[in-house]
Amino acid sequence: MSSTHPQPYEPPEAEASSSRNQAAHQPSIEDDISDDDDNILSADPLDNDLSNRISFKRKQKAPTAGFSLPRFLSSPLSSNSRPQSSSPAIRNISESRQSPYANNHAASDSTDAILPYLNGPDAAGPQLDTKDGSTLDWYVEGPGRRVGYDDLTAIDWIYEYSRERKRQRDLPYQGYLRQIWDTAEIWVLLVLTGAASGIIAGFIDVASDWAADLKTGYCSNVNEGGRFYLNKTFCCQHYDEFAKCRDWRTWAESWGVMAKGGSFIINYLIFVLFSVLFAACASYLVKQFAAYAKHSGIPELKTVLGGFVIRRFMGTWTLIIKSLGLCLAVASGLWLGKEGPLVHVACCCANLFMKIPWFRTINDNEARKREVLSAAASAGISVAFGSPIGGVLFSLEQLSYYFPDKTMWQSFVCAMIAAVSLQFFDPFRTGKLVLFQVSYHSGWHSFELLAFVFLGVLGGLYGGLFVKLNMKVAEFRVSSPLIKNSVLQVTAISLLTALINFPITFMRAQASELVYILFAECVDIQEDSLGLCKSGRANTGVVVLLIIAALLGFFLAAITFGLEIPAGILLPSMAIGALYGRAVGLIMEVWQQNHPSFILFRSCEPDVPCITPGTYAIIGAASALGGATRMTVSIVVIMFELTGALTYVLPIMISVLISKWVGDAMGARGIYESWIHFKGYPFLDNRDDNSAEVPDVPAAQVMTRIEDLVVITATGHTIHSLKSLLAAHTFRGFPVIDNAHDAILLGYISRTELDFALSSASKTRDLPAETEAYFSLQPLSDPTTSLDLRPWMDGTPITLNAKASLQLAVSLFQRLGLRYVVFVERGGLRGLLTKKDVWIVLNGEEERRRGDGDAVGGGRGVLRRQEGAEERGLLGAEGEGDEEEERREGLG
Repeated sequence: MSSTHPQPYEPPEAEASSSRNQAAHQPSIEDDISDDDDNILSADPLDNDLSNRISFKRKQKAPTAGFSLPRFLSSPLSSNSRPQSSSPAIRNISESRQSPYANNHAASDSTDAILPYLNGPDAAGPQLDTKDGSTLDWYVEGPGRRVGYDDLTAIDWIYEYSRERKRQRDLPYQGYLRQIWDTAEIWVLLVLTGAASGIIAGFIDVASDWAADLKTGYCSNVNEGGRFYLNKTFCCQHYDEFAKCRDWRTWAESWGVMAKGGSFIINYLIFVLFSVLFAACASYLVKQFAAYAKHSGIPELKTVLGGFVIRRFMGTWTLIIKSLGLCLAVASGLWLGKEGPLVHVACCCANLFMKIPWFRTINDNEARKREVLSAAASAGISVAFGSPIGGVLFSLEQLSYYFPDKTMWQSFVCAMIAAVSLQFFDPFRTGKLVLFQVSYHSGWHSFELLAFVFLGVLGGLYGGLFVKLNMKVAEFRVSSPLIKNSVLQVTAISLLTALINFPITFMRAQASELVYILFAECVDIQEDSLGLCKSGRANTGVVVLLIIAALLGFFLAAITFGLEIPAGILLPSMAIGALYGRAVGLIMEVWQQNHPSFILFRSCEPDVPCITPGTYAIIGAASALGGATRMTVSIVVIMFELTGALTYVLPIMISVLISKWVGDAMGARGIYESWIHFKGYPFLDNRDDNSAEVPDVPAAQVMTRIEDLVVITATGHTIHSLKSLLAAHTFRGFPVIDNAHDAILLGYISRTELDFALSSASKTRDLPAETEAYFSLQPLSDPTTSLDLRPWMDGTPITLNAKASLQLAVSLFQRLGLRYVVFVERGGLRGLLTKKDVWIVLNGEEERRRGDGDAVGGGRGVLRRQEGAEERGLLGAEGEGDEEEERREGLG
């Protein structure tokens, strides 16, 4: 066979069926060409009198009643019951296809019983499913049927949305109550998701605060009715200062150690012991019961919403272990947060509610599930920061791949219900949704813009350096781990963190408590346990401690994020930004107090505080958050909802904008995009307009060419031969062509659908292994003794001309969320490109530009030249490719 043609799979046992198909081909018709010009001219439609103007507009169909009695009374075997085509051209084509067999009695005898079946789906009876491969049906051109998606494969969004449109068209025929429920079910689901998210977030807040305070002491019943299950705040809620609270006892006091040195050592050891114990327990739960409960979950959520299937990522065990693990991980004192993981928790709640039979129509369609998950993500941020509007914008800006107007409204409702539920739970008994919610009583001056710009620069530097350091640590863990056991890694880092945290006052406090004290004004702090409100030269020591705490927190957060433990990066980034922001604010305050006549401070009023260090802390937190995540609008709104001070929106906007610019100058990816790239998820951001990253080459130089593809011919197969094909080749899908010579593209069939159709035919219909199977119309084949695989084939795959540019192909993948694109030339198959292939090429081109290696694919179209190479793409094997992914996810 010539190298320019594909390698079709034609086993020897299929020769008999192939010879039978040769007899089914249409006989050639000799053209009778006449030289009579008059006959030719008389056939010219323009020579006739056109009384009616030619119009290409589609004629409106006459309205028909929803119930037609003749339709149900007609016999499926009656010739009069055959539906007539409305187009004469279609009728002529049908007649011409039947005319060669008009005098062939043998053929007529064998097809009399199936002609009504071939004429239309309704002729065989109203119960016939036109897309059910297990029944008698005829081919309807379209995307075919789906039996579900394998793990670590892409979602066919075009099919899902077309299926949803068809369901909406059929809805009016299902009754008025069904239409009402179809409209209401999405809102019921969102209300349940929001309520569950708020309740779980409240439980995590209470449990983590109690466990965190347990490291320093416990609540005893001395004189005010204290209970062991109360944290320090609730135990001493009747006192203005914790020093007056006799019910709260440190571990040294409970053991009768009153000496200062001995008390410090006892409390230090207990603090370290509980910190390590909580972290180790959280890691053990993740490793043993739910591997996908680790990390924040936001990189995986972005990938899932982009159209990638990750099974067990939002299951029941993941929700349980994520919630319990967050309580333990936060209480351990590691430099991590619960804000990002709460987004994952909210999506788990939505996914579990969708499993209820009431919401079956939502659960059965990936397009509707994506909209629900986008709305649920906003509920996670709403309860994490007490910011419903910020949660909606976070889902829009950071997570969602597709975010229409109705999804924004659904996200708003879900976020609002979550906030109301958390407010009703009131975990802090203060009326606040989160602990670090503050309010400001003073404004800012124009000269402070210089300090705000400086904070923006610091935030960008922090974000860029943090992403680089965190990725280096992650690569080191994979390539040359000092400790291979994930639980031991967490234990070692928690031990190091606890040893550093306890001696430094700013690091000993929990992250949420630390952020609140740094944000608050001195007049609102009841007990200055950290010494932030000291005046005079005492501030110098506080500034040094703040800077040291920020530097140590930076390194500890960099080595913590990525451990096999539930952990977010939002709150640690805010804490680090608040530390250096408060330090800058204290420097500005001391400068203004010592030099009130300086030119910059002339706008300050005498005997009135001019500088508010707490505002610098919140602006520094916003800049650090923007530098790490590269978000802008959602951060500004979140910070505004935290403070309620519209006055400080402009300074926050300036610092966030500058931090993003500086961060982008140091690296194009934020922390979440970097982890997506590190884990190898095939995520193509549809909002990435940087076309310079796409190589300026034709797609033919990158695609898998026809010479390297394993294709299936339309005929000449049996059930046994197709099963042998699946056993011999590990690809997830196969193009279908008419024959090996012309290679005219007929469609594309996925491995999952093909395997299901073959298994169903063998088990349900009890067809033998030698049964003929085909992918094109075979009028003489008996549908009761053959297998028609056309309903399972995508007959309308997205195609491009083989000469198209790679930029156009990448745009289609990004905008439409495609799984694959087939390249053709004059109808003939020329190549194939998958989503994973595009991801490999783009990232390989980036690595080549940085000098780290050559581009994958190299412009030679060899992405799957070797048999197992396709496993890197979404068409990868179910064996080695999935085992490697599961090994990386801790499931192997």
